[in-house]
Order: sequence, then C-alpha cells, then structure tokens
Amino acid sequence: MGGAAPRRVTVVGGGGFIGTNLCRRLAADGVATRAFGRSRGFPDALEGIDWIQGTLSDRDAVSRAIDGADAVVHLVSTTTPASSNADMAADVAGNVLASIGLLEECVSAGVGKVVYLSSGGTVYGVPETVPIPEAAPTDPISSYGITRLAIEKYLGLFGRLHGLDSVTLRVANCYGPYQRLRGQQGVVAAFLERGLRGEPVELWGDGETVRDYVFVEDVVQAILLAIGHAGPEKVINVGSGEGRSLNDVVASLGDALGAPLEVVRREGRAVDVPRSVLDISLAERALGWTPETSWEEGLRRTVAWARKRQA
Repeated sequence: MGGAAPRRVTVVGGGGFIGTNLCRRLAADGVATRAFGRSRGFPDALEGIDWIQGTLSDRDAVSRAIDGADAVVHLVSTTTPASSNADMAADVAGNVLASIGLLEECVSAGVGKVVYLSSGGTVYGVPETVPIPEAAPTDPISSYGITRLAIEKYLGLFGRLHGLDSVTLRVANCYGPYQRLRGQQGVVAAFLERGLRGEPVELWGDGETVRDYVFVEDVVQAILLAIGHAGPEKVINVGSGEGRSLNDVVASLGDALGAPLEVVRREGRAVDVPRSVLDISLAERALGWTPETSWEEGLRRTVAWARKRQA
C-alpha cells in the first residue's frame, strides 16, 4: 500500500459498487476490514467481511463502525448529479452535514487516515482546459459537485484544526464488476444492462459528451496507495487520462457484446458537462499510480461478470 499498512480499515459505503470491490481487495490482502452502509448490493460478495448497517447521518452507527479503525474510506453519496438539484437542502444535509459528523467521530476515535472519494467529473464544472489538473478552477454546475467540493474543504479544515490526515481522490467515471446494472448512476452499467436485455439505450443530446472512464480495480489500487500516502498532496485526480464520447461507449459495448446497441436519442441535460478528462500526472508522481487496465480489457471483464450474474 505504501507507508505503514493499516491493521483495520472501515469502508463507509462498503456495500456499494466501489466499496464492494475495495472490501474484497482489503480482505484478500489480509487487512481487517469492516463495511458500513445502508445496504449491500451483492451480499454474497462480502461474505465473511464484518458488516454494520446504518446511514451516514446516524452518529451512533458511524461511531460503532469506525471504532478501532486505523483508516476510514468515505465512499457515501446520497445523491447523483442528475438528482441533486431537485432538493439541494437534502443534498447538503445528507452529504455535507453527515460527512462533518463522520469527521468529528474520526477525530474522537483517533482515526489515523481518511480517504475521501470525490467527483472528478463534477467539481470542476465546465473546464477551461482539458485534461483537467487539480489546480484548475472549481465551478460546479450541479449541487452534487458543490457538496463534493464542500466535503473536500471540510477535510482540509479538520486537518488544520484537529490534525486529521486525509487524502481526497477526485475520481472519474468508474465502471466494472459489482456496479448495479439498474442503478441510478453509471453509463457503462446502464447501457450494458440494456444491451443484455436486447433493449435500446438512451442517449442525451448528440452523444458527443466526453468523459474519462476508469476501471474499478484501478480505482481500488489508488485508494490503497492513498491510505499509505504520507506526502503533502491532499487532492489527487484518478482517471484514465483519456476521453471517450457516449457514442464511443455505445460502439465499444456493442463490440464487447457481439452485437450493436440500438440507440434512442433524448434531449440534452443541463447538468452534463460537455467534456471532462482528468490530468492524472499528479497521481503518478505522488502515489506511483497509473491505470493498468485498458478500456477494452475493462469492458471485456465487466461484460463477462454481468453475463455470469445474469446466468
């Protein structure tokens, strides 16, 4: 992992997509792992891993979950970019206020490190330059991006006030096994689910919206390195460093499935940034991390997993 390996890690949001993959990797590496969250998307995948059910707003449950942890990984989000603007007050309460509570509990429990997964696709807003470096202006166009950025700032404040060590990873569009195919977020999973069912996929706008897609196992590796990171870098982009349009994603998924996907066009959405590709050079310098899984290999493995689950 780099640095001193933690003895016990609590994954807040451990029942979700990235959390499931992270918990499985931690347990395989021999780390005492506790998963905390509202629900488990794939309970069988977390068999044998300590599980505490609760919400981020439940301080008592959070306190029990992080008790004895050397490191805490914060993966929880109660909204999506598309849903966050509908009830901004709930977005702030469920994410910012609840995260402040988590950080207060971490200080009380003597947690040594917090790793927070922020959003590389929303905190920058419409970028001035692409690929986007960490020092780029942050001007989100959704409440989701604003709350992610606020949590980053509170992490910095807790570091100054209480000495709480943290690293924020601004992660691009993550995809791979254990992402719910019928979930509210994740273009690859949503399109894959439609393709497996022989149904058309919906594209907003002309399909030329460009995103940075990164395989989940590469994200997990970045998290492990961030847990052990002792350098001054506190905010680090994690992505592939390459951009692909939605039209490209549809074509690639058709190739991976062995048949082209039918497309239904919808009107473009105001919450969608036209082009978002991350500059990942700092991750290589600070963490020694680069993505190892190609787009084609990641899709192949994701499709194979989905077909196995479907069967």
